Amino acid sequence: MAALLEVKGLNAGYGQIKIVSDLDLTVGPGEVIALLGANGAGKSTTLLTLAGDLPALGGQARIDGQPATGPLHRRARRGIGFVSEQRSVFMGLTTEENLRVGRGNRDEALRLFPELRNRLNVKAGLLSGGEQQMLSLARALSRHPRLLLADELSLGLAPMATDRLLRAVREAAGRGVGALLVEQHVRRVLGVADRGYVMRRGRVVLSGTAAELTERLGEIESSYLAESIEADGPSSG
Repeated sequence: MAALLEVKGLNAGYGQIKIVSDLDLTVGPGEVIALLGANGAGKSTTLLTLAGDLPALGGQARIDGQPATGPLHRRARRGIGFVSEQRSVFMGLTTEENLRVGRGNRDEALRLFPELRNRLNVKAGLLSGGEQQMLSLARALSRHPRLLLADELSLGLAPMATDRLLRAVREAAGRGVGALLVEQHVRRVLGVADRGYVMRRGRVVLSGTAAELTERLGEIESSYLAESIEADGPSSG
């Protein structure tokens, strides 16, 4: 299967401060790929670079074999949908107005998330956190992207809402959408993913199928804890 997204030797960061080094990954059509790692591992930096919000510092990313260049709005025309860590809704607009501004297909959005039907005339700022994230994801998916990049869909949400969002991504993959998900909830995302990459200090340290990574959950979760402790620094010495 030809890769929808192919990343080789990607270096990424802020200014000339490199956060991500020599990253290789692929996403095929209909694949859900989990990008895992502790806070500060470089996951969000990777997604922002692939979305076009940050310039790459080296390496390359290709979509359908063509270089991925330019800002997000240009990449969106090539079929990239992006859901950022910050819920990308206009709080002062209603749910329906948000869908219109996002140029999504309203009927498709409501098919994906029928929970939003009774909230169409409610301002997004009055929606629950789960509903806001449903709206963000519905807006992205209803534009029929070929590739979805999603950063921490579960941030601040209850497990039930998280599962609902991940299930929608899995259903989109069934229609051929490729998805790259940054996610802290390892067990939940591996339940819907096909493959995954584990990052540490800006590099991939482990990759495999979801089943293979699930078998190493203890090791992965221990590395999260170890990295968090290192990031905090020792209390003495």
